[in-house]
Amino acid sequence: MPLDSGKRKFDKSKLPSRHVTEGPERAPHRSFYYAMGMTEEEIHQPLVGVATCWNEAAPCNITLSRQAQAVKKGVKAAHGTPREFTTITVTDGIAMGHEGMKASLVSREVIADSVELTMRGHCYDALVGLAGCDKSLPGMMMAMVRLNVPSIFVYGGSILPGRFRGQDVTVLNVFEAVGKHASGEFNDADLREMETCACPSGGACGGQFTANTMATVAEAIGLALPFSCSAPAPYDSRDALCEAAGEMVMNLLEKNIRPRDIVTRKALENAATVVAATGGSTNAGLHLPAIAHEAGIDFDLHDVAEIFKRTPYIADLQPGGKYVAKDMYDIGGIPVLLKELLDNGLLHGDCLTASGKTMAENLKDVRFPTDQKVVYPVKSPITPTGGVVGLKGNLAPEGAIVKVAGMSNLSFVGSARCFDCEEDAFEAVIKGKVNAGDVVVIRYEGPKGGPGMREMLSTTSAIYGRGLGESVALITDGRFSGATRGFCIGHVGPEAAVGGPIGLLKDGDTIRIDAVAGTISVDLTDQELAERRKEWKPREPDLRSGAIWKYAQTVGPACKGAVTHPGAKAEKRAYADV
Repeated sequence: MPLDSGKRKFDKSKLPSRHVTEGPERAPHRSFYYAMGMTEEEIHQPLVGVATCWNEAAPCNITLSRQAQAVKKGVKAAHGTPREFTTITVTDGIAMGHEGMKASLVSREVIADSVELTMRGHCYDALVGLAGCDKSLPGMMMAMVRLNVPSIFVYGGSILPGRFRGQDVTVLNVFEAVGKHASGEFNDADLREMETCACPSGGACGGQFTANTMATVAEAIGLALPFSCSAPAPYDSRDALCEAAGEMVMNLLEKNIRPRDIVTRKALENAATVVAATGGSTNAGLHLPAIAHEAGIDFDLHDVAEIFKRTPYIADLQPGGKYVAKDMYDIGGIPVLLKELLDNGLLHGDCLTASGKTMAENLKDVRFPTDQKVVYPVKSPITPTGGVVGLKGNLAPEGAIVKVAGMSNLSFVGSARCFDCEEDAFEAVIKGKVNAGDVVVIRYEGPKGGPGMREMLSTTSAIYGRGLGESVALITDGRFSGATRGFCIGHVGPEAAVGGPIGLLKDGDTIRIDAVAGTISVDLTDQELAERRKEWKPREPDLRSGAIWKYAQTVGPACKGAVTHPGAKAEKRAYADV
């Protein structure tokens, strides 16, 4: 029967929570709710999952528990009943450079799966998801689109920049300091000074690395409220933003506005546009296809790359540029970027968003500030094409991706130096065994071969720290951190573990990379590659059991998002319609 919650009306007979709160047969279920101090009114109101990735692993997620309380306050004010729960996060900054990184991308699937299972098991009617670190953002958004209950995404916010000898610094500077220490440019005291001041607060890494890239995506794709993803994590103003998300999800529930109404093909194009415009993380080329997959939309790496080609690079953000997320907030936040793109015909303004309004309606009153240097006008961009580029060729028939933001030289020809894991490559760099003109090849690090598609920030940072950032390239079937800079090509597919060309390379092979033409090739004929393939044998991964082994059995190619299930195209009914 219709439930009058203040001025809002909800028909419980059409909501999932009816299965656990309504009718005499649900008396045992209600007894559990009474045990937790809930009132009869609260039991019969819509139940809203408030999911966080809070943990004490790293600063990225440390503020999420407090922010969740503000979300719950908003839900209650709008006559809903919040039910808080948590899921995991594997924080890349801690997992980086060792076997822990094999767990990182796998955690995206575990986050999405665990949120799905919690929502399904307890029949919650709507979802507010809070996330702070790289994989937790797409994982939470994937769960929202998969479940298709009214949902709002909340970003936990960015860390504040540290200060080192008069300069703003981020954790990227610490990774690069390791290379400087190995080369003798930094002594032990220099390194310790850097590591103790680079990360002064809670919040996700401060540049336009993966977390801030996906936070920008959250507003551009419409799952987050306008202005909500820019405020740094320590700012108390985040409480009001979180409370507003709690109230607004009840509005979406009343109007039955669902994630798949928001995440359309046009919205995905908007998301890809902001990645290119900000010189964002190459990981977006993995996460956007995965989010699209949950909506049943074909949108792979090649679709993303086509949008990258036509989008100007206009936000001067680290790692390719000068500024950090706090600087973006200080000039008006992500809406300033979105408005400049919209006014110049680069965004679809008619896309519905979590505010219940269209993108154009959200941005109607935003003005582009002229007294700042963080975001350039579209008519005078940093570069006329995007800060991220897709590549294809005989070395990557399924494609590859490279971040070119901040780079002056967009082509490279060099000799292959082949390594079958990141640790071996890192050791070679640190010991000075990688030289100018080399193309470092790190393979058997793809989704299946890793397993887990590790990021290579330790190695790329060491290359920069040793002064080789402009004279060495790196290619891998693994991934890169959003903090990576330099000529670093990731997501090379097919991966080595399934017999891709990257697994057939030998030391000394000539590799050609052209980010203007969008090509990556090796100077071998099709016949030569075929002969090498006859000699190639598949490798058995080191991990033969457990979650990472299980992931390797089902994961698909990177170009389609490295997903592990059939997606919305195969479903007969979304959870929201139970």
